[in-house]
Amino acid sequence: MFGISWAEFLVILLVGVLVIPARHWPNVARFLARVVNFVRRVMWRITDASENIKQQIDLEQPIDDLIKTTTDDVLDGFSDVLPKRKKTVKKKKVIKK
Repeated sequence: MFGISWAEFLVILLVGVLVIPARHWPNVARFLARVVNFVRRVMWRITDASENIKQQIDLEQPIDDLIKTTTDDVLDGFSDVLPKRKKTVKKKKVIKK
């Protein structure tokens, strides 16, 4: 839990009980409950956002594959229709002095 062992947590709790007067314990408990609820809401939002991103990526992957295969098919169709060019080798001109 946050890199704190149970023994360290108990020592912190004991010090808190000894330092904080008894009349403030309800306020401290309310504050800790608000902190816990806030952290839970933030974690839910992060989890929900990451799930939405994952779903969006999963939806985009088939579209990318479809675009690639369609483009490849169209380019292959053009290459079948067009006559193939012969490669010509250009000769270098030699300048005589």
